[in-house]
This record gives sequence, C-alpha cells and structure tokens, in this order.
Amino acid sequence: MTAPAPHRPLSVRAINRAGAGLRRLGLPLFPLREELLLRTARKATGLEDFGGEGFREGLRRLLESLNGEARLNFLGRVAATAQLRDNLITRLRVRDHRKRHPGVAEQEIRKPLFILGLPRTGTTVLFNLLAQDPGTRAPLSWEVQYPCPPPRADGSGADSRIEKTQQQFANLSRVAPGLEAIHEFGAELPQECVAITGHEFMSVQFHILFNVPGYQEWLDRQRFVPALQYHRRFLQHLQSERSGERWVLKSPGHLAVLADLLEVYPDARIVHTHRDPVAAMPSLASLSCSLRGIGSDAVDPRFVGRQQVELWEAHLRRAMRARDRSRDRAQQFFDVQCEDVARSPIEVIERIYAHFDIPFRDEARERMRAFLAANPRGQHGPHRYCLEDFGLDHATERARFADYCERFEIPTRADPGRG
Repeated sequence: MTAPAPHRPLSVRAINRAGAGLRRLGLPLFPLREELLLRTARKATGLEDFGGEGFREGLRRLLESLNGEARLNFLGRVAATAQLRDNLITRLRVRDHRKRHPGVAEQEIRKPLFILGLPRTGTTVLFNLLAQDPGTRAPLSWEVQYPCPPPRADGSGADSRIEKTQQQFANLSRVAPGLEAIHEFGAELPQECVAITGHEFMSVQFHILFNVPGYQEWLDRQRFVPALQYHRRFLQHLQSERSGERWVLKSPGHLAVLADLLEVYPDARIVHTHRDPVAAMPSLASLSCSLRGIGSDAVDPRFVGRQQVELWEAHLRRAMRARDRSRDRAQQFFDVQCEDVARSPIEVIERIYAHFDIPFRDEARERMRAFLAANPRGQHGPHRYCLEDFGLDHATERARFADYCERFEIPTRADPGRG
C-alpha cells in the first residue's frame, strides 16, 4: 500500500506551475542566500545587531540543505524564504528590546515544566491542557511569531498580532487541506520550543518541514546549549511584562538534548510521554509528508518513513543515555503513558501536579475540562495512516524499539493497525 500524494488545491498547483515557468526563463525567484536574507531583515527593521554571530553557522548549513537537498517548488521557496527572514527579524527586534530594557536580563525562570517525548505521543494534548491553568505561563503561537513588544498582562496591543497569526494558519490550511486533522494550529494555542530555537537556526522543526538531511546530520553533532541559552533569553523577554507561577514548555526535539537542557535549566521538571513507536512513527511520517508536500513536488512517503524512524530512534537512545546519567535526579522526571492521556487526561495532570508538588486548583481543573469539551478529539476529521504507507515493517520496527518499550513498560499491540 502506498500513501497518497499530498493534496494541493488547484490554485496552489497553478502558482507552482507559473513559478516553474519563470525559473525556466532564467528569472531568479526567491534566492535562498545568506547575505540577502540578512540584508532583507536589516532593511525591514532598521536594525543591525543580531545578538552575536553564533547563529550564522546553523543558517548556512540550513541554506545549503534547502538549496541542495530539499527540491523546493516555487511555493516552497516562498515559504522557506519567509520563515528564515521572519526568524532573523525576530532576532533583531528581541535583541534591540533587550538593549533598550536591560532589566529583562534579570528575569528569573524558576522550575520550568518541560513536556517531551516522541512526536505523536500525547505531548500536544498535555501542553494544551496545562496551558489552561491560570498559574501557568505558556508561549502562545502569536507571542512566538510576534514577540515585540513583549505581551502585556492586560492584553493591550495583542489583537492585531493574534489576527495576523491566525490568518497565517488559515493560509496554511488552504494550501494543505486536511493538515488540521493531523495537528491542530491556532494563534492562541501554545507553541513548541522548536519554533523558539529555530531563531538560533538549531531546530529539528526544519527537518520535519523540509528534506534537509545534511542540516540535520550537522545539528545532531552540535551541543545544544547555545540554542537553549537563546531559548532562555526569549522566555525572559516574554515574561518581562506578563509572568506566571511557572512556565510550561514542550518539544519532542528535547529528547536528543536532554543533558544540555538540564545544564541550562538545572531545576527543570520534566514530563516524559511514552507510546508504542510502531504506532507513533507512521503518524509522524504522515505529518512530515503533509508538511513537506506544501513546498516540494518530490515527497516519497517510503523515504520519509525510513528517515523519520532512523532519526527518532537515535534521539530516543540519546534520551535514555541521558536519563541513565541523571538517575540521581529522578524526582525531576515523571513518566506518562500516551494511552493514559487519551483515556483520562485530567487524572494524568493530577498525578503530574502531585509529583511536582504543584497545587491543582479548581479553576484550573474547570478550564481544562472546558477545553476538552470545546476541542473533542477528531473534530477536524480522521487522521488515517499505517506502517505500510511509509515502507515500514511491523517486525523490524518492533525489534528496533524493543529496548525502549521494555524499559518504560509501554503497552504494545501485535498489530497497531491503521490510525
């Protein structure tokens, strides 16, 4: 069985055909070049200081892969150019704000709560629910997209930024119909850490969005401390005008850099989600195919399936080694089974709060229940996938992840079936 090619509306196909025609005529369309992107960001902001030069190697490596490996169509070049330009603009503006408001550097980040685990293992559900607690501070999508000026406690100045971000998500849904059935997006939903470390051009997000294996191989060899230090400065920026009792944060990408995470956030509290990878991997491959299909006409589901399995197997092994080295910090970790999240999410949160000695107030509980009622599972339609769609074999993948499943006592099924 072969997964169907990503569906594109007629208007998207027409745009890509027109772009391909112009390229055949020799017209340079959205050239992905480092100096041009830097110059464009400086011109858009009138600012010069990016906050050091450390980010530039990641930017160069990413551009090399986008130009040499990703096989972008016209819309893909437009999307990649816009994303990299916007990340550079954000760097400039956040750095400028910090220079004009040096007190931001004095903001303390105390005992942040990180959710991590393989993608498609219940991390998003937990993240969305924990963000409903009035005592929690989560980075919302619009805040990460437009962080300057920092969001205020009274909400002033936020409306236009929320509207702009929501329009961007609406545009994404138009070019990739059905994407919301796989992963829900929203301007006022919490945003993952991969979008924040993306401003440092160190993020697994790029390899999910585009086929950039050379960049990902480089990223996997790097210490992640610089990206997490930027992440910390970004949180200081966001909370400088509106704080909370605690931050709640989320990223599957933290699996591979757990030791670095604990170095930058030594008092972090970590919720580690678990699900049978044989069920999780085809779901992730489906998401990656849908996202890559926006910007490339050369998406092979079988290639994506093998690529994602190998990447996340390596990340899991790194996470298990880091946890072995952190046995003396066992109280900073709490393990959660995805099946429990799906069955009884509020009960899971009760256990998380009890483990970390966080008060679970009635208002938080009611807001979480209201969120679940307003956002039922499958509200955007079914998400259908199976291992065979992505060239994956049940026995091979079961053996690949056997050690992980045994260690964390993960419920498995002889045949996980279709999603």
